[in-house]
Amino acid sequence: MGLYPEIEPYDHGMLDVGDGNRVHWEVCGNPDGKPALMLHGGPGSGCGPWFRRYCDPAKYRIVLLDQRGSGRSTPHASAHGTDMSVNTTAHVIGDLELLRRHLGIERWLVWGVSWGSVLGLRYAQTRPGVVSELVLTGLATGSNPEVALLTRGLGKIFPEAFERFLAELPEDERAGNLAAAYNRLLESPDAEVRARAARAWTDWETAIEPAPPRSVRRYEDAEFRAGFARTVTHYFGNDHFLGEGNDEGVVLRDAPLLKGIPGTLVQGSLDFGNLLGVVWRLHQAWPDSELTIVDDVGHTMGAAGVVDALVAATDKYAVR
Repeated sequence: MGLYPEIEPYDHGMLDVGDGNRVHWEVCGNPDGKPALMLHGGPGSGCGPWFRRYCDPAKYRIVLLDQRGSGRSTPHASAHGTDMSVNTTAHVIGDLELLRRHLGIERWLVWGVSWGSVLGLRYAQTRPGVVSELVLTGLATGSNPEVALLTRGLGKIFPEAFERFLAELPEDERAGNLAAAYNRLLESPDAEVRARAARAWTDWETAIEPAPPRSVRRYEDAEFRAGFARTVTHYFGNDHFLGEGNDEGVVLRDAPLLKGIPGTLVQGSLDFGNLLGVVWRLHQAWPDSELTIVDDVGHTMGAAGVVDALVAATDKYAVR
């Protein structure tokens, strides 16, 4: 099956969402098609052109945006003076609503990967009636145990990389919340401290893949690396801004609010996020969801089996 062919947007712009932020958006496909919103991961990854290719352009009006501080949105999180206090889950959900109204859309399918699945789920839970379906992959729910697994728990599986990851932190910061500790380095007034911390963070992100690549191209871009690491640790170190109860999992707790929304969950069997059983627990708590497990695949949206399952899901929902 594979991805749909490459296409270019027919419309794009910068939306003023307040707090000094302007969010880049684009629309491609069929102007009269079913609206679909594509949510990137990270937080802070930005939305690349391949996101345009998971929906049939003849049937969908495909909307992409770079969330606050990422991609082509301004100000970028890599700039030390950027105010991160106005970059939270609630702020970004508010941006989605501003964009929806700006484009004159009543309801849209929401597609999300990794952090984008957290955002998509919370958006559907807190803005009833505007999400027609959810298509999610590399699933996460943003709970504190998930963050603890990704920043400390996997140290038992990757001990050498974990030792290097800890070594960048002051000794008195190595026993607590590692994401918060890294975020303090990434907010340092010293540019060299920030640069070392960003490199150490992305080295750890690279190391915890089931079959780690030697390098990840986007992490070799200093601006991307700085903005990404700063944004991820900002969210990871602050309970994903999901509020009280995130030690148990706010998104999982509120799964009953998804009743009536059809959803497709596509998960690699080797995604280390599976170690906490989150995807299965969400599927069980959300009867309107379907779960597809793709064997021998990690935390990726680009593997052949994952792509096929995601495209099959959007094809199915195109006729609803």
